[in-house]
Amino acid sequence: MAEASTLEDVQRRIFEAALPQVPFDGWSDRTLREAGRAAGVGEAEVKAAFPRGVIDLVIYYADDADRRMTEAMAGVDLKPLKIRERVKLGVRKRMEAVADSKEASRRAAAVFALPQYSIDTMQSVYRTVDAIWKAVGDTSADFNFYTKRALLAGVYTSTMLHWFADSSEGAKDTWAFLDRRIEDVMQIEKFKATAGKFLESLPNPLSILGSFRYPRS
Repeated sequence: MAEASTLEDVQRRIFEAALPQVPFDGWSDRTLREAGRAAGVGEAEVKAAFPRGVIDLVIYYADDADRRMTEAMAGVDLKPLKIRERVKLGVRKRMEAVADSKEASRRAAAVFALPQYSIDTMQSVYRTVDAIWKAVGDTSADFNFYTKRALLAGVYTSTMLHWFADSSEGAKDTWAFLDRRIEDVMQIEKFKATAGKFLESLPNPLSILGSFRYPRS
């Protein structure tokens, strides 16, 4: 247990040293190397902390934002809120978790867009939407488990892309966009409720998501 704790501490120190440099040098080998030096970490420790280099550092950034979203949601009384309001709040809290590092988030998205990281990208997005659904109290374990996450993945990623280009005060245009996307999803949910038996008879095209249900090792 001590080794795991030490590794987590090293990862945190490197990450915190790297984040302020990302707007200037991007998520790059140089950023990782200099962050290691700034954190007083040797090359071997940097390699142990982030074995695949930059992509592991970007994944750490995304996972850290998921954790902070979960903590923020834990402090909210969700009982009076409708499900659409809970989900909307979850997406907003996740985005607010990276609001202070918007350029780093934009550059992280650029890294995730690279073809060689397509599996990492799908896994990271899945962990994010899964964390949001769990934070709002979702306990589904059937076909809906996957459809909910697939639908939210579309909402989350499109809203993030909109936010990157949003210069409105307080990101009000992004929140309006999120409102519309959530409403679109709720319309789909109403259709599913009407045609539920038919949908359940179809093969599950999202079964691939099952391999992403558990945390990355």
